[in-house]
Amino acid sequence: MSRRLDYGKIGLLVGLEIHQQLATKQKLFCPCPAELGEEDHDEFERRLRPTRGETGDIDIAALFEWRKGKYYRYEAPTKHSCLVEADEEPPHEMNKEAIAIGVAMGLAFKSYIVDEVHVMRKIVIDGSNTTGFQRTAIVALGGAIKVGEKEIPIQTIAIEEDAARKIKDEGLRIRYRLDRLGIPLIEIATGPVITSPEEAREVALAIGQMLRLTGKVRRGLGTIRQDLNVSIKNGAITEIKGVQRLDLIPKVIEYEALRQVSLLEIKEELIRRGLKKEKIIYEPVDLTEVFADTKSKVIRRTIKKGGRVYGLKLPKMKGLLGKEVMPGRRFGTEIADYVRFWSGVGGIFHSDELPKYGITQEELDKAYEVLKAKKDEDAIVIVAAEEEKALKALEAVVERSRLALDGVPQETRGALEDGTTRFLRPRPGSARMYPETDTPPILVDSDILELAESIKPESPERKMKRLVEEYGVPKDLAKEVLRDVRLDLIEKLIIKYRGKVPAKTIASIFVVTLRGLRNEIDTDSIEDWQMETLIDMLANKQIAKEAVEEILKYLGKHPGANPRKAAEELNLTSLSREEAEKIIEEIVEENLEIVKERGMKAMGLIMGRAMAKLRGRIDGKIVAEIVRIKIKEYSEN
Repeated sequence: MSRRLDYGKIGLLVGLEIHQQLATKQKLFCPCPAELGEEDHDEFERRLRPTRGETGDIDIAALFEWRKGKYYRYEAPTKHSCLVEADEEPPHEMNKEAIAIGVAMGLAFKSYIVDEVHVMRKIVIDGSNTTGFQRTAIVALGGAIKVGEKEIPIQTIAIEEDAARKIKDEGLRIRYRLDRLGIPLIEIATGPVITSPEEAREVALAIGQMLRLTGKVRRGLGTIRQDLNVSIKNGAITEIKGVQRLDLIPKVIEYEALRQVSLLEIKEELIRRGLKKEKIIYEPVDLTEVFADTKSKVIRRTIKKGGRVYGLKLPKMKGLLGKEVMPGRRFGTEIADYVRFWSGVGGIFHSDELPKYGITQEELDKAYEVLKAKKDEDAIVIVAAEEEKALKALEAVVERSRLALDGVPQETRGALEDGTTRFLRPRPGSARMYPETDTPPILVDSDILELAESIKPESPERKMKRLVEEYGVPKDLAKEVLRDVRLDLIEKLIIKYRGKVPAKTIASIFVVTLRGLRNEIDTDSIEDWQMETLIDMLANKQIAKEAVEEILKYLGKHPGANPRKAAEELNLTSLSREEAEKIIEEIVEENLEIVKERGMKAMGLIMGRAMAKLRGRIDGKIVAEIVRIKIKEYSEN
């Protein structure tokens, strides 16, 4: 699907919600360590139900989750969770260190710092919290961050508890682990003023950079995610959850804008065809006999297990279910997403993709006949499942098809690795939030403010000046360091190995070598301790600078591997000068006639053969020096 959009013309607007785990010692509402743990665990099971909010209404998103009928199994690790995570004990006083980090970010953005921190409950009954809600507290309002020449307004800064870690989806039962539940999380929400996919990436990078400059946030897979609120003119605000990789943000926004444009086009076409919502009627028809002798494996297997086949007519919708709304996903896929989440049925068949999947043209024609549908203008949908599920699935088909006449429905969607998204649930409403009654307000006193001042990140301009003037990083390289997600680690290593490894070398490994390998390996999988070990090996002359790239490739292909082991397996451990001299002397002797004949002009030849054996094991400058000396010695003798 190749289509370029004019983002100004379609009125693209994006707001960001940046979520980052905080590097505190304890969790937000108990003294358990704020880290993951793999020790032995107890287990218990829960079923969660929606409750009414302050307005007396039940949140539509919570009601949606409850209707799935899920049960949740929890693993409670003995050292990384307690009765608070199990919801068997009230929360303790909120972690003041976490509050101070939130206040520090508010000070950096020139936000209004609240006088008292009040905890609220945000209804969440997808099993990710044993209580059926997430505790969250606003610590600052307003402020802005400058990105390029543009001021991006900050709406809120909140501190909240992270969710439980999903381990396994077992159909009606989902398994979670409670080690992550309660780890402090900061949420920074921007105003919806971002007008292009690339600008969204730059804003997320800038906010993430400020967070890392505090030295109080965690990094690595699962510690940060970006939620996006995307809309276009005449579309709707769509909340996209769980974008973990910064580089994926532009693609997710591009595809969502494309999806909304496509859905508006479908709406216009349906209006042009004269279709009205009341004409899309829930009238399921049993088609089991039509497919009694089908070659479709899915349908045959369902009938054999006692299931039924039902069909439904969608008037005037021929050709529209097959319309691609984003790469690899069609309007029929949008309908199938609703079916999966409302009924539990794995998918649907629709006429725009048939005959296919073992369904013949003859069976399709017969289905049209039984459903009294017109082949030249109507679409039909076929579902094979247990009778109750099949009928629920067709209810979802009717509901989503009617929404097509509204254009873009308000949804919460989940980001996929290819940049596309899938339907998760309807967007939550105002009934979602209500006050936490178990936790008293906390005064933002002088102690919290003093701690916040000590944590407050310095400006990128001051950091740039330090990199260049104090550490000696070239200006162009320093600019790239400022943009790197591991900025804090780079500076830490520059300081730690000062005098042993040049700052320029450390910076270059991160922003040139590592970035250059993105197309070959998963660079995000390389952990901080591995990078620090690599720099330590350089500092102690256990490897040569030339070995770094090969070791990084190995680490990218072997997650969690020790760089020292990688160097040994790749035969890249450093050689002493004496060992290198011996190898080079042997090479010179093997090519003695050439050396005698050419003298110093044999330098290139000998150097090439020497580096073939020594590359990555000793500095190239040392090799060149030894080669020059040996050629001179043999030439003179």
